[in-house]
Amino acid sequence: MRHRSAHGGRHELGQNFLIHRPTIQGIVDLVANTRGPILEIGAGDGALTAPLARLGRDLVAIDLDEHRVRALRRRLPHVGIEHADALRHPLDSPVVVGNVPYHVTTPILRRLLARGCWQHAILLTQWEVARKRAGVGGGTLMTAQAAPWFAFTLHGRVPARHFAPMPSVDGGVLRIDRRPTPLVDPRDRGRYERFVQAMFTARGSGLPALLQHSQGMTKGQARSLVARVGIAPDRLPRDLRPEQWAALWHEAAAGPRRGA
Repeated sequence: MRHRSAHGGRHELGQNFLIHRPTIQGIVDLVANTRGPILEIGAGDGALTAPLARLGRDLVAIDLDEHRVRALRRRLPHVGIEHADALRHPLDSPVVVGNVPYHVTTPILRRLLARGCWQHAILLTQWEVARKRAGVGGGTLMTAQAAPWFAFTLHGRVPARHFAPMPSVDGGVLRIDRRPTPLVDPRDRGRYERFVQAMFTARGSGLPALLQHSQGMTKGQARSLVARVGIAPDRLPRDLRPEQWAALWHEAAAGPRRGA
């Protein structure tokens, strides 16, 4: 019988292990199309670790369960297996991959999008998180705030039955790529994020009204700005593509034009 981790049992650690071989291979194939050393978060029993190791690239796999770490070290002595917390471990590899524990998905995503020098992240998360981050059915505040620097792509739904023990919700494979050329100057990131938050939380219906209330513009200035960027005035923040957010920000940051 496996000993209980010092951090708790399976439920405390959020462990639902991927057992569906085609999904495992699909994730490995996505990683194979990237370059550079790999960091795997939440290695568990090594369902992804072993096939990732066969790619022949530098690989570090981390897990919070010290017993599984010891078992993986014996099984894969040529892989760097570390007892570490994904919320504290440096995200310093070009590629980050993992079956993310559901209960820490949001803090891990926030940490990924806020720091690190990684270039590509291939993550198995709960379905709703993957769908929302990829903008399926409408964008979210977090995705819009990160969109000038990162591109989000959904790579399929993973039924709950493909995990053991079976969770209560399906999973989804989300790929995040750092844009080689940001749509907004990184020096403006803080100001841009505040702009997006203000737009998502402002009163009103349609972009001109949201700009008017969140940016202190007149009705005419707001309507003129939206017309210049070529967005239909009845659109809402959830409807905007990354390029539209960037255009809206650049125009708003430039200030009202004379005669508007």
